[in-house]
Amino acid sequence: MEINILAFAIPLFVFFIGLEYYLSLRMERKVHHFADSVTNMGVGIAERLSDLYVSSLFFYVFDFIQRNFGLFTIKQNAWTFILLFLATDFLWYWYHRFAHEINLFWGVHVVHHQSDEFNYTVAARITVFQALVRGAFWCVLPLLGFSAEMITALLLIHGAYPFFTHTRLVGKLGWLEYIFVTPSHHRVHHASNELYLDKNYGDVLIIWDKLFGTFIEETEEPVYGLTKPLKSYSFLWQHFHFLLEIALSVKKTPGFIPKLKVIFGRPANFDPHVRGELEAIFIAQHPEVVVSHRMRSYILGQLVVVSLLLFFLILWDQYWPLPLQAGGGVFIVLSLINIGAILEKKTWVLYLEYARLCSLILTAYALTNNPWWLLTLNLASVVILFTSNYLRRQYVHWVYNEAR
Repeated sequence: MEINILAFAIPLFVFFIGLEYYLSLRMERKVHHFADSVTNMGVGIAERLSDLYVSSLFFYVFDFIQRNFGLFTIKQNAWTFILLFLATDFLWYWYHRFAHEINLFWGVHVVHHQSDEFNYTVAARITVFQALVRGAFWCVLPLLGFSAEMITALLLIHGAYPFFTHTRLVGKLGWLEYIFVTPSHHRVHHASNELYLDKNYGDVLIIWDKLFGTFIEETEEPVYGLTKPLKSYSFLWQHFHFLLEIALSVKKTPGFIPKLKVIFGRPANFDPHVRGELEAIFIAQHPEVVVSHRMRSYILGQLVVVSLLLFFLILWDQYWPLPLQAGGGVFIVLSLINIGAILEKKTWVLYLEYARLCSLILTAYALTNNPWWLLTLNLASVVILFTSNYLRRQYVHWVYNEAR
């Protein structure tokens, strides 16, 4: 049986996240916040789920472009891999810079910068929208003549390196600071200090920032997160808030050209009051929720379940029937939305639990023809429906009603 070895990236990343947490305790440095870390990992899980389909899609896109429009036919050897690495890192710099300087691109990249902490969990905070935009930039590579196989192999290595630059536990690294992006350089990039805004865009090499005038050294303690903090753990709000802000600004702005300027203008010039209008509609402001031991255990349990499910969906991706893939994907996404709702103490959270149950039942329907199993599922659904009010009260009490 063939397996997809990319699945092992999940336990590997979890190991390094745990190692960083352990070392931070030993060093007596608080670099993790429970709710923040949980939401970071949730975003990463969703991106890994989408990558099941997006990575395959882009492989075929790269192959199509290279075969039909490639300017050259570049053979695979050590020198061409070095050339491909430099081209990839150069393209990343410009993708990343545009993602900070153009509102539409910032709308898909902003999620990566929402965390008020800086640790390995932040490295996982990538969205499928960002992956799609970034993939469009990679399309230059097959146009130059690099094969889809070369590009895919290089991107796996290139994508792993920046995970390790997302940490506060590693100081400056001597001569490496002159060539590579280090944790110190990337701390600057994630900082909201005015001195550090829109600096250090590089992914592996820092030379592009020095060449194009966007480099700055870490000199003062970084303050992490957005200049206007998000104040929400909602999975959906984190993904869509800035795109909604753009849509509202476009609606309020008269004239075609001014509307285009809203879409393709700079985030630094964006009206800061727009988010407040949307928050008044979509986000109920609550004081910080006290995360009880019971709530913490429940949330961690959900993360473990969805991580294991994702691991096996990727590991044997060739063998799962489509209904199981779809049902598993829906279950994972609903679980991630549910975690954000629990962290914000939403009383409607149980209805998402019903939806998750429905996704499991529908998946089971699609996979089995056993009439007794189907009858059991139907009876379970009826029991849950008729006891929903009681279950809701018990659920809310069980999850929330315990002081830390």
